[in-house]
Amino acid sequence: MTVIAASVDERLRLAKDAAREIALLDSAQKSALLIAVADALIAASDDIVAANSDDLARGRADAIGEALLDRLRLDDKRVAALAAAVRDVAVLPDPVGRVLDERTLPNGLRLQKVAVPFGVVGSIYEARPNVTVDIASLALRSGNAVVLRGGSAAQSTNAVLVAVMRDALQTQGVSPEAVQSVDDFGRDGARALMNARGLVDVLVPRGSAGLIETVVTESSVPVIETGAGVVHVFLDATARDDWARDIVLNAKTQRPSVCNAVETVLVHRGAADRLLPELLASLSDAGVTVHGDEATRAHDERVVAATDDDWAREYGTLDLAVRVVDDLDDALAHIRRFSTHHTESIVTADQAAADRFLAEVDSAVVLVNASTRFTDGGEFGFGAEVGISTQKLHARGPMGLAELTSTKWLGRGDGQVRA
Repeated sequence: MTVIAASVDERLRLAKDAAREIALLDSAQKSALLIAVADALIAASDDIVAANSDDLARGRADAIGEALLDRLRLDDKRVAALAAAVRDVAVLPDPVGRVLDERTLPNGLRLQKVAVPFGVVGSIYEARPNVTVDIASLALRSGNAVVLRGGSAAQSTNAVLVAVMRDALQTQGVSPEAVQSVDDFGRDGARALMNARGLVDVLVPRGSAGLIETVVTESSVPVIETGAGVVHVFLDATARDDWARDIVLNAKTQRPSVCNAVETVLVHRGAADRLLPELLASLSDAGVTVHGDEATRAHDERVVAATDDDWAREYGTLDLAVRVVDDLDDALAHIRRFSTHHTESIVTADQAAADRFLAEVDSAVVLVNASTRFTDGGEFGFGAEVGISTQKLHARGPMGLAELTSTKWLGRGDGQVRA
């Protein structure tokens, strides 16, 4: 087993040193490193699941709720999926060294803008042990070191995952200090990570709106903001019955605890009588509690009355808000007011309505006739994701390898001096 540095500051400095080593690895070396990590995860599956069982038991005792328990849970199948995602990242094109721009000045000076690693990537997140592996693998493939703060709910699981990855790095002759955790320092570790300007180059929070807001407002380290998912599906007047039903059911029930699950469905008044009876019955059969406005409740007595708070709520559970709107303009106005700019989808057969929705909705991902569950780095072909950015600077939407690189200009001259 690798030796863990005793203080937060020491760990961050070791990560900074290791980042220089990782940045110099070529594509084949980084791929081999990740394959070793994937193999190690499979070999340690029993230990990982056992540690996760301890976290789940503690979570149930602390009544953290089914949504967080689902995010926290790892079994053999999920560990295998984590390892498979690492293998996927290992074979993705290396983002480092890409030439993004090049030009030759009139005096002959040759310039290239190339992609380079950030250096040290930090992440603060909650009960999401998959994030431990996803961010570490993406960071390593993009030539970065990583420092993780995974939260107390997953502390046992994360400790095993980090140890497994560090040992895998060491077997490949690479400094294990490229993967660090500050979990054992608790909130002090998180605060140190947020204020490690000069040691940590960028920080990515993932979790509740409260956690993200805290990291954004209290950090001196640059932050890529990921956001809460008050996600909408709008069923337009021309929406096909089967598409409306299947898309909403998938977006709500496939995995309700994740940020790309739909939380509010808007139904065009002209299609409400046609779409709502079957949709509401299907949702009820799937165990979904619908919180609806008066027009929605008129179609099914099982619908509970929605409050003003429901339109802005990220449930993370088998709950869904449904509202009947007058038209596309009304739907767009509702989304502008309540969206967290994560993902929105329209179900329609009207190309003009689809085009307006794509153009006017200001969210990281906007879809037509598709489930919001596709907003995911794995589904987008990234292998894994760092998070889903809802900001507009540097990165927006699912973040993969390219979003963990910065740029620098390289100039090659022949003795040129500026006049």
